[in-house]
Amino acid sequence: MGGISVWQLLIIAVIVVLLFGTKKLRGMGSDLGGAVKGFKKAISDDDPDKLQQDKSDEDALKSGQPLSHQKEQSHQDKE
Repeated sequence: MGGISVWQLLIIAVIVVLLFGTKKLRGMGSDLGGAVKGFKKAISDDDPDKLQQDKSDEDALKSGQPLSHQKEQSHQDKE
């Protein structure tokens, strides 16, 4: 009584294909796929300078030295 059966999903899919057509659905699917691909690429691409700074900050924490971005801020505050 509560869920959607396979037959109901199949009927809905046929109606959607009849309404929009296969070309439009294919175009929408490729656009959506491209958007997801671009989003994943943007998430996985990190700024190389930021990665280097993070690595130097980790090293500084281990040695007890001030963090590099704190040095930059204190230098900018003096100006």
